[in-house]
Amino acid sequence: MTRFNLLLLAALLLSSVYLVRVSHESRRLFAELDKARSEERLLDSEFERLKSDKQSQATPLRVEKMAREKLAMRNATPAVTQYVTYPGAASAPAAGGAK
Repeated sequence: MTRFNLLLLAALLLSSVYLVRVSHESRRLFAELDKARSEERLLDSEFERLKSDKQSQATPLRVEKMAREKLAMRNATPAVTQYVTYPGAASAPAAGGAK
């Protein structure tokens, strides 16, 4: 009977150590999950802020202003327009026309 009691005591100690280890692992994983959720919320708010910045930066007036100031672009006028013609284009038959 004494051996049986010692065997039961060893099984009890092993199962209690296992239970403590599993509980600790569960708490650690829950803490990691909570940290990941917090980081997700921060990233979502940052994404929304960046989306808002992108929309405000891409307004047509702002794009035109930046094109004029930084790229020195200007509106196309007939004075600065160059027309390119293909020499064989006048003698070529129409694409859908009959011969």
